[in-house]
Amino acid sequence: MQFNEVLLRAREDIAAKRPLQIPAGWTQGRATFGGLAAALLYEAIDEELSRTVDPGIPLRSLALSFVAPAEVGELNASVTTLRAGRSVAQIEARASQGQQVVTAALASFGRPRPSTIAVSPAAAPEFPAPEDCQALPYIEGMTPEFTRHFDYRITAGGLPFSGASEPRLGGWVRFKAPTGAASISHLLALIDAWPPAVLPMLKQVAPASSLAWTVEIMQSAQEQAASGEEWWQYMAEVDQAGDGYGVTQARLWDSRGNLVALSRQTVTVFA
Repeated sequence: MQFNEVLLRAREDIAAKRPLQIPAGWTQGRATFGGLAAALLYEAIDEELSRTVDPGIPLRSLALSFVAPAEVGELNASVTTLRAGRSVAQIEARASQGQQVVTAALASFGRPRPSTIAVSPAAAPEFPAPEDCQALPYIEGMTPEFTRHFDYRITAGGLPFSGASEPRLGGWVRFKAPTGAASISHLLALIDAWPPAVLPMLKQVAPASSLAWTVEIMQSAQEQAASGEEWWQYMAEVDQAGDGYGVTQARLWDSRGNLVALSRQTVTVFA
């Protein structure tokens, strides 16, 4: 099932008040791809926003905790509007399977307001053209299953488990299947599609997974119509690693070099 098909089914299930469905083909190890799990939960948050607040208020930040592995099958989502003020609204959501919460989220929305402070983000890195860059290969049994839905071109850092000394990883990424204009859910998948930036530093194969993840979405990203099948630029850096955990920060730019999202993750590393 392609990403847009997953989103369409999720919206239908939410409207019908049915459990969400995690399809096969989107796993990473025994868990579901975090970007897909986040997107499904955000779709439930977006419906709550439309029903109780205002669908036009921009998302500013989405904080997620991956409490337990989400597996293929039914996913029950519960959503609560914590507060809806004149400028800011906050919505909490939880996804569970059986009696276990698997993902928790807090979405913060904020209307634009006049301000004397304006800081422009740094320009997008100057990458070689995608066709001139090394592709991230799919290796059965080693590469996560969900990566078959994306194209990758590496421009910074090394391949996972290559023992690279450089604590960063980046390049180009896009959906393989057509998506149309990229929604917030598409952006969540795109910025999470790359392997954790700590993996190229390992010399042997070992699992890693997200523990906590915060994404900030630029308002301009919600006003533009870049498509998910265009090439997007991505760069992640390892801020700190030790004791089996790593802290990484990442940025995502559209094909025109506009910053669209910032990401910060705490990653568990089993090596």
